Amino acid sequence: MNTKLESVFQKENIGLGKRKKATARVFLVPGEGNLIINKVSGEKYLQFNTTYLNTIWSPLQKLNLDQQFDIVALVNGGGLTGQTEAIQLGVARLICKMDPQNRQILKPFGFLTRDARIKERKKYGLRKARKAPQYSKR
Repeated sequence: MNTKLESVFQKENIGLGKRKKATARVFLVPGEGNLIINKVSGEKYLQFNTTYLNTIWSPLQKLNLDQQFDIVALVNGGGLTGQTEAIQLGVARLICKMDPQNRQILKPFGFLTRDARIKERKKYGLRKARKAPQYSKR
């Protein structure tokens, strides 16, 4: 691997995104707008779902950078929706790390906000977090 690409995959150049149980480590590589998730084509990994693809590309599209970078993401945990939103947060954080001026543009769209909602824990005496067994009066 050439030294230019090795410098892209350094710890300083990671955008870390999390959502529910999903964690994404995102790298931006100079390129022509490809998406690679876990060494698989992004379209194939996300099952050709245009909503997921648009979600990932939206921070770059707001800055008109979507044709200048390739996104390489390593994700684990969660489902496709959580992984998609984790990648989006990682991309937005990485763009801001590269140029702090981008923060003012991305912040109003909510791209830099970590969604803190996670699954509620199951309580004793209940079937799920809030679902109670059926009540019988007689």
